[in-house]
Amino acid sequence: MTHLMQPHEFQICDRDLTPELFEQYQSVNAIAVDTETMGLLPQRDRLCLVQLCDESDRVAVVRIDRGQTEAPNLKRLLEAPKITKIFHFARFDITTLRYHLGIHVTPIFCTKLASKLIRTYTPRHGLKDLVQELSGVELDKSAQSSDWGNAMHLSEAQLKYAANDVRYLIEARSKLTVMLEREERLELAEQCFQALPVFAQLDILQYQNVFEH
Repeated sequence: MTHLMQPHEFQICDRDLTPELFEQYQSVNAIAVDTETMGLLPQRDRLCLVQLCDESDRVAVVRIDRGQTEAPNLKRLLEAPKITKIFHFARFDITTLRYHLGIHVTPIFCTKLASKLIRTYTPRHGLKDLVQELSGVELDKSAQSSDWGNAMHLSEAQLKYAANDVRYLIEARSKLTVMLEREERLELAEQCFQALPVFAQLDILQYQNVFEH
């Protein structure tokens, strides 16, 4: 049975994490991360939001200003070597964070990549389908195609959408890890995650299909 997603509380920050949130987040083992942008080309489309969620369901939505080039607390957190950062389609998010804020994210777990490696019984690897299968929750994606550029005046529906895109990633990572271990594909997944920063740099330099014949 599918359960409809219920609204949750989250904290909104402007330009960077507050010192208080940074202190709370830096003590965790893993944190879920997502971004909202004006489009899919980092060189053209600016970063508008960065969302975070830890194992205690503590969610922060950081609003990024137009032209902003740094967020020191976010950088320290997302580059911390002992905290795993969980994304869904990490390749895009880490490219965006590197290009706009100079953040080199590490270490990484990508639920979409993990899903493609282990859920070979389905072609459906989007976040909505993954969460519905693993958590029995139906995500509301109605605000997915939104104008995120007016970050300081987003609607409540947009902010709730952004926050809920990170709420289920930690649980998804846990369940996908069990599946990967069972089928002896966890080491392969980890090698793929370690390669993601290389793909991010290739994307920034606008290389395409460099591994093709």
